[in-house]
Amino acid sequence: MQLYSYFRSSAAYRVRIALNLKGLAYEYLPVHLLKDGGQQLSADYRKMNPTALVPTLVDGDAVIGQSLAIIEYLEETHPQTPLLPSDPIGRARVRDLALGIACDTHPLNNLRVLKYLKHTLGVDEAAKTAWYKHWVHQGLEALESQLAHSSATGRFCHGDTPTIADLCLVPQVANAQRFECDLSAMPNVVRIDAACRALPAFDAAAPGKQPDAE
Repeated sequence: MQLYSYFRSSAAYRVRIALNLKGLAYEYLPVHLLKDGGQQLSADYRKMNPTALVPTLVDGDAVIGQSLAIIEYLEETHPQTPLLPSDPIGRARVRDLALGIACDTHPLNNLRVLKYLKHTLGVDEAAKTAWYKHWVHQGLEALESQLAHSSATGRFCHGDTPTIADLCLVPQVANAQRFECDLSAMPNVVRIDAACRALPAFDAAAPGKQPDAE
């Protein structure tokens, strides 16, 4: 398998964790989102992934974009070390938590949105950072409430083994910390993040451990 990735991409980070947890070997192919005007915008990359986003997973003839689609594909093709619970209610809860991050929080703060705010709308750095912190705080605050009020929360987001929800939580927290967001009112988020990052699979997937890290 080949993974087109960028070390700071939250979406690619999720997939790297999944591959590591499942013990799957892959070739890391860096796509720099800033160099050369954004390598993801090149004609060759767009031909493979018309969305011009990372990650992209290539597995034989299969070419898959969107991190959660990739993770679900890995879950179905390599069921060892499952990332979803065995029961329907549990799977629904994990997907609820994951999608809350991946669909409601992360898209408002990814690179192309921040670039549009700054370069097209003329938003200054302070206002851009305020935008980032507002939406990250709102998203993680909602996640904290979900975690705090469910008996299904354990050492991790759901029970005592990592799931897709944790794969989404850790990259989002990493970005929040990078922008110095206040997480003091989110003890469950912080606790689960620390439990995840203590695992080798999460540690090896961290942005600073990638071959294109800067």
